[in-house]
Amino acid sequence: MHHLLLRKSPDLDRASLMRCAKEIGLDMKRFVESLDGMKHEEIIEKDRRLAVSLDLFSTPTFFFNGRKVVGDRPYEYLKKIVEEELAAAR
Repeated sequence: MHHLLLRKSPDLDRASLMRCAKEIGLDMKRFVESLDGMKHEEIIEKDRRLAVSLDLFSTPTFFFNGRKVVGDRPYEYLKKIVEEELAAAR
């Protein structure tokens, strides 16, 4: 479900969530009960506030020693940043 939601983002309204759940064959009765029960609302809200405070509105977002990298980047791009940060730490 995680991977499917990332692919479907930002379309994550209730109807979209239901389609995703059906697409991967979840037990729909159990899914709806979990969704409506809001059991994890407090944890989700805490994570949402953290994301807002860090100005995180795109997936994926990476931080390398405070350097923010937004979006799906090729391996070589990320490797270059890691190497730069390692060199700066020496």
